[in-house]
Amino acid sequence: MKGKNCLIFGGSGQIGRHLIRKLTQNDYKVIVVTRNIHQKGHIIKTQGNAGYIDIVEANIFEEDKIKGLFEKADVCINLIGILYEKKGSSFKNIHTLFPSLLAKLCKQNNLKHFIHLSALGVSEAIESKYAKSKLNGEKEILKNFPLSTILRPSVVYSVDDNFTTSFMTLLNRLPVFPLYYNGQTKFMPIHSSDLVSIIYNIISKNIYSQIIECVGTETLTLKEIIEKLLSLIDKRRILLPVPLFFGKLSAKFFQLFPKPLLTEDQLKLLKYDNILSGKYKTNSDIGLPAKCLFEKEVEKYCYMWREGGQFSKKIFLNKS
Repeated sequence: MKGKNCLIFGGSGQIGRHLIRKLTQNDYKVIVVTRNIHQKGHIIKTQGNAGYIDIVEANIFEEDKIKGLFEKADVCINLIGILYEKKGSSFKNIHTLFPSLLAKLCKQNNLKHFIHLSALGVSEAIESKYAKSKLNGEKEILKNFPLSTILRPSVVYSVDDNFTTSFMTLLNRLPVFPLYYNGQTKFMPIHSSDLVSIIYNIISKNIYSQIIECVGTETLTLKEIIEKLLSLIDKRRILLPVPLFFGKLSAKFFQLFPKPLLTEDQLKLLKYDNILSGKYKTNSDIGLPAKCLFEKEVEKYCYMWREGGQFSKKIFLNKS
């Protein structure tokens, strides 16, 4: 199976699971690295047929342990990222130092390709620690292994995400929903399946391009996204524009939670549109335009937040 061995970091997340299924269905063997095989192993194992998935338990900074995995690989894919910092997981460690290490190991072992998942808008959001760490990581990767492809997706959504599902949970519970920057921040949401198709085609068709911006089919403001989600879960809520001063106060409070609803750094990110920059190739430019429509895809799983749950799903009778 030479030429069909993929080493994946971050395989237990929403993108990773979909990617493992796609690769194994097309006869690629995957090696998935996880920090906790007992917690994540059973999830990863179900994503492909027996014999196509090897799971290795390792801390991502155990260089001696992970460097041996590169000897068996042809392609390395890094999907690891964090939205907020916590003890032992800083933006610098996860988004800059770790990708730099992977790029060096790719070069040492003469891998065919290194595909790294970054984020759209990191060049513009200069006030954000998250964005700075992502941008520095990209620079280190291209310096250490120029034969890399960096993907910059807009916000990624699916039934397994932390975006639409978190919003629908909050909209289900809160009578008033705050809109920072008047909800005018623009996004181009891309479905996980579209992003996985892009990654798969880059691997299978040997596409090399240093930076590719990956976006969905629509440009939506945050307010438009919230309104669509409210309509899908059949709820009415007051959408309240929040002055920046109060936004900062609420972020200071929310970031104290174990899983922050909002951090000061995320508030800084919201200041910038999450759309195409016009400076780099896009997924459409490489012949891989997104196909999924935001509202249509979320409609498939939004019933979990509707009154009545699965029994609220519309049933269409065949009248023929």
